Amino acid sequence: MRPLLVACLLPAFASAAQAGLEDEARITEGLIAVGIAYEISEVCPRLDGRTLRGLQYLLALKSAARDLGYSAAEIEAFIDDDAAKDRLEAVARRRLAQKGARRGDVEAHCRVGEAELAADSQIGRLLERD
Repeated sequence: MRPLLVACLLPAFASAAQAGLEDEARITEGLIAVGIAYEISEVCPRLDGRTLRGLQYLLALKSAARDLGYSAAEIEAFIDDDAAKDRLEAVARRRLAQKGARRGDVEAHCRVGEAELAADSQIGRLLERD
C-alpha cells in the first residue's frame, strides 16, 4: 500500500503532522477506504481501481478539510507526515485482515473487493471489475 500513500494520497493529502486533521474521522476514514481499495486493486487481478473516481474522492476530502476550517498550511502538514501515513496504512491493513484479506492472499483480496462492490460501500465505489 506504500505506493498508494506516496503516489495517490500525497497529491490530495495523506497524513497528519499535528492534532487536527488526523482527528477528523471523515477525512481519515476516507483515506483508509482509498488505501483499502488501492490494495485490493493491486492484489486482485479481477478488480481495478477507478483512478479518476479515486482522485475526485481525494479532492472532495481535501475540500471537506477546507470546509472544516483547516488552512492550506495545515493540509500540507497533513500530507507530509510519514509517521501518520504509516499509522493510516496500518489501520487499512488491519481492516483488510479483519475482512479476511491477509497479505499475499490474492483470492481473499478478490473476495473482499467483490463484497465491497456488492455492498456499494465507499471501498466498492472505488473499484471496478476488470
